[in-house]
Amino acid sequence: MSREVDPAPPGGSVVIVTGGGSGIGAAVAERLMGISRVVVCDRCQASLDVVAAKTKADTAVIDVTDYGAARKLVADVVARYGRLDGLVLNAGIVVTAPVADMAMDDWHRQIDVNLTAPFVMAQAALPHLIESRGAIVAVSSVGAVQTGPGLGAYAAAKAGISQLMKCIAYENARFGVRANAVAPGWIRTEMGDEEMRALSIGDGLEAAYRKVSEHVPQRRAGTAMEAAEVIAFLLSPAAGFVNGAEYAVDGGSLIANSGMTYFDSQM
Repeated sequence: MSREVDPAPPGGSVVIVTGGGSGIGAAVAERLMGISRVVVCDRCQASLDVVAAKTKADTAVIDVTDYGAARKLVADVVARYGRLDGLVLNAGIVVTAPVADMAMDDWHRQIDVNLTAPFVMAQAALPHLIESRGAIVAVSSVGAVQTGPGLGAYAAAKAGISQLMKCIAYENARFGVRANAVAPGWIRTEMGDEEMRALSIGDGLEAAYRKVSEHVPQRRAGTAMEAAEVIAFLLSPAAGFVNGAEYAVDGGSLIANSGMTYFDSQM
């Protein structure tokens, strides 16, 4: 880990956040500031430096698909702070392509980052979370339930992580461990913008967001902090009887069955 910080306060919780250099992960670090000792990991040191300066979080530069490094991160955090109370599985990527045209490398990369890496991190963390009666929150997607064109690998991986959380919850509830997921809809983050650009053929980014918002009951995209608020709740004792659940943070897109309607016209 790359910064010297004070130990967690007595009785305070220790939380690892993957993909914490930007977007929802960075917002989680900000939301937990002063409540928990947060360790954010990401591939980009520069992004982590910005988050650390704002939140006082500790940082670690890792590629979550380096499974040895991921396991070592968990071990290092426990060695340093003596405990682990929460794990936020947020790191993710999306590469859009029709199933018929998707390169195998793109398929494997999305499955590795979005599904296998969370499995490895959760597996490494579980013994410590059992000891602390802690919680895991994974960032899934509304695409796990209602997909769209070009999202075959991404949607498959996100559906997988949703089911993985339910299985972890079922297996470990008797030990006091909770595992839940959040399923964001369109959230204005760097990754959200990247996905929107890839899918919105012929429209500019802002025009695409405006058109998508017409199909969202709340008529707008969400913010990273709105997703982070739900994640913070699921990590907290206030969610002590919430286990194996998936919370949509999507402005009502799923209930309207309309989140991807705009993209049908782009095919």
